[in-house]
Amino acid sequence: MAFLDDDTYLLTSEAARRIYKQIKDLPILDAHNHADVREIAENNHYTDIWQVEAATDHYVWELMRKRGVPERLITGDATNKEKWMALAGIFEDLGGNPTYEWIHLDLKRRFGINDLINPTNAEEIWIKTKEMLEKDSMRPRAVLREMNVEVMCSTDDPIDPLEHHEAMQDVEGMPAILPTWRPDKAMNIFKEDYPHYITKLSKRVQKEISTVDDLVDALQVTHDYFEDHGTKATDHGVRVPFGYEVSRDLANAVFEKRMAGKVLEPGESRDFMSYMMHRFGEMNARSGWVMQIHIGAVRDYRDMLFNNLGTDTGGDISDHLVEIVSPLKDFLNAFDGKLKVVLYCLDPGHYPSLATIARAFGKNVNLGAAWWYNDSPVGMQRQLEYISSVDLLMNFAGMVTDSRKLMSYGSRTEMFRRVLSDVLGKMISKGMLPEHVATKIAIHACHAGPKELFGF
Repeated sequence: MAFLDDDTYLLTSEAARRIYKQIKDLPILDAHNHADVREIAENNHYTDIWQVEAATDHYVWELMRKRGVPERLITGDATNKEKWMALAGIFEDLGGNPTYEWIHLDLKRRFGINDLINPTNAEEIWIKTKEMLEKDSMRPRAVLREMNVEVMCSTDDPIDPLEHHEAMQDVEGMPAILPTWRPDKAMNIFKEDYPHYITKLSKRVQKEISTVDDLVDALQVTHDYFEDHGTKATDHGVRVPFGYEVSRDLANAVFEKRMAGKVLEPGESRDFMSYMMHRFGEMNARSGWVMQIHIGAVRDYRDMLFNNLGTDTGGDISDHLVEIVSPLKDFLNAFDGKLKVVLYCLDPGHYPSLATIARAFGKNVNLGAAWWYNDSPVGMQRQLEYISSVDLLMNFAGMVTDSRKLMSYGSRTEMFRRVLSDVLGKMISKGMLPEHVATKIAIHACHAGPKELFGF
């Protein structure tokens, strides 16, 4: 079996190959990514292969560190070419990790290069890709069109003016580029810079924020603004999905204490965060938005990376001991039948809890794509098999790229669709499922299902 062979890559049966042919060209609906919308709006030429494949990708950075590459050649002041040569120098060592497949898929699909990256051909690949990136067909907008992206949802802070989204609204032949309201900074009251963020939010809405009611009102202003810009969903990154019932008076006391510069007890932070989750749920229910909850990331675990480079640099981990069932109970019951919720988890050990929660709440609560460390052929296969056996693939919320680099949207989506086809193909070969039903499920999971769920 040849590496990344079109007919056999991740497809281990004829039934899988037949299913994949039915879904491989469906438009991409990406309900969660970290797109730089300014990059798309400005539509400048990319400069080189490092920029499009590794300059913003902490997956790549982590693996380079694992192979002993100096930080200067990862996030430091080395030139992009020096960084690319360092990556190519250890690229064969990445075999078995999905990053090895993703980047080779990008070369194959976007650049038409079938060479395997190694120290010998690194210079040649650098030159070839640099020449190709000078073509208008490789600018951001053209790449999105070529990948057949129909809808993509960026991740945006409530105070974002969304000027780049506005610039893209009337551009002909482009996917719908929708903002997603992510109010984590307004909820994470335990963060050191929390009062500073509240000051920025106050300036954004031109309203003084001195009570928790003021805070909720200010956030509602931004929520309305996002709604005017086509938003269909919110996103919430939480280590623990605190959502139990908390009184307004208690939440206000915690908020005023924090704004006075006093240190909060852990229980006080949990009270405030739970209160805010309910307010977010109310806003979303009124607007008919989907509420996406990403659970379990322990942020900035490695002090050296955080102190020297800041957040989103490869220092985050998962924690299989994160509590989910009890913290979510009040919230999900409060909005039962009123709000659509999508649950994502970072640790595969949480699949049983989330799958049974989704099953208990029917169509209102659905499972999102295998996230982050699970976003691999192994992780996606396990999740899809589990969803199928406990919940329903027909209620799966769809694939999301979760990507910071536009060039990989197609590769990540292709990997998912191949894995889904193979999972269903194995069910067919075992006599568990007729092929026409499996094909229907695949088409629904890749396009019709998420389109209906998110209201695209």
